[in-house]
Amino acid sequence: MIITDYWMPGMTGYELLKRVKESSELREIPVVIMSSENVPNRITRCLEEGAEDFLLKPVRPSDVSRLCNRIR
Repeated sequence: MIITDYWMPGMTGYELLKRVKESSELREIPVVIMSSENVPNRITRCLEEGAEDFLLKPVRPSDVSRLCNRIR
């Protein structure tokens, strides 16, 4: 599982997600994007592009629990 912030130096989490999903070697790795900004169209775009989840910071214990249940 790749867990990344949306805002990073050099690229966004969305751009990283696209690169992972376009790679035949990496596309099966689940990607979770995190951000402190609640921007609905950004969240929707990431989920539609194949993100496993989009978490808003601060991350709550229930968010982590939900992720753990998905990867079992």
